[in-house]
Amino acid sequence: MAHYDVYGLGNALVDTEYHVSDALLEALGVEKGMMTLIDDSQLIGLEEQLRNQAVLKKQASGGSAANSLIAAANFGSRVFYSCKVADDELGAFYHQDLVESGVATNLDQIREAGATGRCLVMVTDDAERTMNTFLGITGDLGAHELDEDALRASDMLYIEGYLASSEKAREAAIRAHQIAKETGIKIALTFSDPAMVTYFKDQVTDMVGDGVDLLFCNEQEAMTWTGLASIEDALSALSNTARQWVCTRGKDGASVFDGQTR
Repeated sequence: MAHYDVYGLGNALVDTEYHVSDALLEALGVEKGMMTLIDDSQLIGLEEQLRNQAVLKKQASGGSAANSLIAAANFGSRVFYSCKVADDELGAFYHQDLVESGVATNLDQIREAGATGRCLVMVTDDAERTMNTFLGITGDLGAHELDEDALRASDMLYIEGYLASSEKAREAAIRAHQIAKETGIKIALTFSDPAMVTYFKDQVTDMVGDGVDLLFCNEQEAMTWTGLASIEDALSALSNTARQWVCTRGKDGASVFDGQTR
């Protein structure tokens, strides 16, 4: 069995990135800077408008945790990603893109019929990303997609906060958390999006369990999670959730706590 530096669990989404203007976002009725879930009919309508009015930049395998693992692999880490795609053209593209990025995955197993998840990523001139996401078959991600052998052979488990919105995915995350605790594997979690700690706080709390070793968040997520209006107070309170944390702070860079100092 291979040994991995990081084992990730998260959504599998094919990202299609467009460069857009603020005016176009407003015309489309899309909330800037947020991730919004859409259905298949909304996906078709929005993509048609983007094709006609925006600039297509690229298409690549994505998803919150997937992007982090691809970056880690590019820096030389050995990583494994458990996710779910359909037996369709985009599913094959996603699998191949992971492999070419140096990411080991569970996608060698037989895939189900359905539609692979997609994310329309709209980037404005200020580099802010706005995402409209059609989950497709990744909405059915569950414990079946866990590769417990690969997890047990890893140094760290990495969970994305978006899994909180799906009962099956949340149960898989909780199961992975349990295995990691039992085997002494470090646990990292990203809140992923302010909407997760705003609308799914109880579910995120279930995934956090008795705490994690490393937490990633931004200022808004930190304040919403802790219920504190001051960012400095919120950052201090994050230590109740994680032994170490990283909080991105927009133009002010980031605050990092290594367990002892900031």
